[in-house]
Amino acid sequence: MAENDVTPTLPKKCGPYISSVTSRGMNLVIRGIVLFFIGVFLALVLNLLQIQRNVTLFPPDVITSIFSSAWWVPPCCGTASAVIGLLYPCMDRHLGEPHKFKREWSSVMRCVAVFVGINHASAKVDFANNIQLSLTLAALSIGLWWTFDRSRSGFGLGVGIAFLATLVSQLLVYNGVYQYTSPDFLYVRSWLPCIFFAGGITMGNIGRQLAMYECKVIAEKSHED
Repeated sequence: MAENDVTPTLPKKCGPYISSVTSRGMNLVIRGIVLFFIGVFLALVLNLLQIQRNVTLFPPDVITSIFSSAWWVPPCCGTASAVIGLLYPCMDRHLGEPHKFKREWSSVMRCVAVFVGINHASAKVDFANNIQLSLTLAALSIGLWWTFDRSRSGFGLGVGIAFLATLVSQLLVYNGVYQYTSPDFLYVRSWLPCIFFAGGITMGNIGRQLAMYECKVIAEKSHED
């Protein structure tokens, strides 16, 4: 019969969220918390690499964490990661250009690995001068965007994040919060914008992947309607 031909379809579960979490606002909070802790973890690991190589130096009175990092670095990086990770999918929706390139967790993990590798190169690899290092890191950062993103919005946000973060770093160093050894770009290293650009692309990809889980909420609301 006609009624037998129509079978109700259950919405697919698109992520590990608790089934009772159905509001977009709550999903936004959950994604923000996850991104915050990812940013904190990456900040501790990457800052440890920089300190071991004596790239960054913090005054002794502010070194309080077990990883020899100023106490404010991890929460600041976590907050920035949450903002960036939420901003990327929001910008995709605003521009009407959903990001579909390499949307799987294995690709996101490879992007994180390349980002850590770029940071490792900035701290461990010796170049003849800072110009060679900066050009190499710039090429690697753009290569990371091309390999894992390729969106105009992603590139634009990455450049904006690099500019803003570099400006904030300049102000912090100018006010004596911390310092870079052998600065060659005003008060910081010339390759620092490349690191910020790559970090923005990486956190943007993580944020986009987490945002895919909201399709569960949309599917449930569509089913109810």
